Amino acid sequence: MNSATATQAGETPTRAIALLALASFVSAANLRICDPLLPQIAGELGITVGSAAAVVTGFAVAYGLAQIVVGPLGDARGKLVMVVLGSLWAGVATMFCAAMPSLEPIVLFRFLGGAGAAAVIPLAMAWIGDVIAYERRQPVLARFLSGQILGIVFGQAAGGVLGELIGWRWTMVLLGVGHFGAGLLLLAEMRRVPAGRSAAGRARWRQAAASAYGLLQRPWVRVVVASVFVEGLAMFGAFAYVGAELHQRFGIGLGLVGAVLGAYGAGALLYVLLAGTLVARLGQPGLAAWGSVLVAVGYVALVFVPWLWLLPPAIALKGLGFYMLHNTLQTNATQMAPEARGLAVSLFAFGLFTGQSVGVALAAPIMDRYGARPVFLVAAATILAVAFWFRRQLLRRAIAAGGA
Repeated sequence: MNSATATQAGETPTRAIALLALASFVSAANLRICDPLLPQIAGELGITVGSAAAVVTGFAVAYGLAQIVVGPLGDARGKLVMVVLGSLWAGVATMFCAAMPSLEPIVLFRFLGGAGAAAVIPLAMAWIGDVIAYERRQPVLARFLSGQILGIVFGQAAGGVLGELIGWRWTMVLLGVGHFGAGLLLLAEMRRVPAGRSAAGRARWRQAAASAYGLLQRPWVRVVVASVFVEGLAMFGAFAYVGAELHQRFGIGLGLVGAVLGAYGAGALLYVLLAGTLVARLGQPGLAAWGSVLVAVGYVALVFVPWLWLLPPAIALKGLGFYMLHNTLQTNATQMAPEARGLAVSLFAFGLFTGQSVGVALAAPIMDRYGARPVFLVAAATILAVAFWFRRQLLRRAIAAGGA
């Protein structure tokens, strides 16, 4: 019996998962930290918010593109090893970003930081998939997600507050230190965790490319990757501009903007607390459908509700709904190719963050010319469409499996 199987049959490696959640916290915070800071960055550099959004796009593009590399490296060298190296790399790049004088080098180091952070969450998910049996995996993944969700809360809420207190540059320095700390703690933990270890080997790039092509020939892999691409495009292509919209429409400071955006994380944490119950009662098709409805309601409220005090609950609904949908997609991603789980989850992350990058870029000229409201309405309609399509595919797959 190998170590992964032994772990699946025995205890959950709780401390290792907790440290992976910590690394995911910093990675997610780095991903979302610029959302509330866009007005400050734009003001300091003398550019529009749409132009400043390149700091968001640069990180997300690198995060997506790097999945082509980190998946095969994780399968060959060890997933935990790559999480450690990615955390340290992201820490260096993020601290250099803070010292850059103009938009172009800032975007360059955001790009490099995204390339390092790319290894953290997908390979952590893949490692959990290696050591936790499928029937127990969705609630464990949901608990692991608490680190990612708290990172989003920190990035959005504390990001705005820190931006007002110490400026966006020192905020980046703090994130870089956080990446280093998480990486070093995981490095120490690796020495005592036998589960899911891979014998070090070479990453065979031609074989990896052929494997990726082969995976994408499977209809279910295409369904999951296409769904998460559109989900990322709709959800985060619009969400990157929520902070700027609140700042412009209501004239509130970055600290309050961050506090309002933090409601998203509160809704997401509610999902973590309720995940076991929701999975049991709704099943995966129900989670996908009802999650998309909540996201759409949240975006429509941002368009039509004129009172600021009602917007935190609307944003919390988006957090709850998004993770109902996204955790369902994640769980399917960890099982769509068990023999190459690192590569499969990396393809999934590539779809998510490529979609996010495309969404932010497509929305930028609309934001500068018409404001965020048209972007929010399109996002609501798109998330409904892709979630109900995915729900239909889940039901077809269940019927096919039952008849086999």
